[in-house]
Amino acid sequence: MRRRRQSEEDLHNKERWLISYADFITLLFAFFVVMYSVSSVNEGKYKVLSETLTGVFNAPQRTVNPIDVGELPSASGTGQGDGVILLPVIEAHRSPESAQQARSDALRVMADQLALEFEEFIEQGVVTLETSDEWIELSLSNSLLFGSGDAEPHFDAFTVLETIARVLENGDNALRVEGFTDNRPIRTAAFPSNWELSTARAAAVVRVLAIEGIEPARMAAIGYGEFQPVARNDTEAGRSRNRRVVLLISRDASIRGVMR
Repeated sequence: MRRRRQSEEDLHNKERWLISYADFITLLFAFFVVMYSVSSVNEGKYKVLSETLTGVFNAPQRTVNPIDVGELPSASGTGQGDGVILLPVIEAHRSPESAQQARSDALRVMADQLALEFEEFIEQGVVTLETSDEWIELSLSNSLLFGSGDAEPHFDAFTVLETIARVLENGDNALRVEGFTDNRPIRTAAFPSNWELSTARAAAVVRVLAIEGIEPARMAAIGYGEFQPVARNDTEAGRSRNRRVVLLISRDASIRGVMR
């Protein structure tokens, strides 16, 4: 019995090398799999790399004159001189003509937006809109904004002024607000004449627009009283047309440059 047990143990010990050999073969197989994976070319990445290198080497020349290695260009650009390197100047700004044209185009877009927003009021005749390459004239009847003899905007006026502010807020265009009255005299403690009334109405519009987000530095308020009528004052219809607030929206950003 003892001899048999010893022979079984000897046979078991002799076959232990198979375990180590199997582990070695497994590791070797894994090694070759990894090496194959690393050496496999990703066609998509190779294509991107190829196109990138092609674009770099085929890119157009970006300097006025190429500089050879070891040479320093002179001030005259001949490659000889006192060693001062001049970089090419790139024009970063538009010409004045193209800049003005761009602002005129933006002004027309703004006019189209106002026309769309106030289409119903324009059809009713209580709002008029005139445009040119240099300015927009938006005329609002006083009935949209104020009560008779009053310079405090009524409730419905805020919706109108909010709409205007929404159109103007993304630009830097200068805005001049002008107040006008009819020729009927007014003598109150607050408004001794139509001068004060028209100016107070223009200032009230400016104040609301500033609250709605328009930069105050862009705006000015002016009162003309009864002295710039657009219709006769001997009829109610004419007087109604003369009682108005006009917003002059300039193509330019300077408020002092808003002229007609």
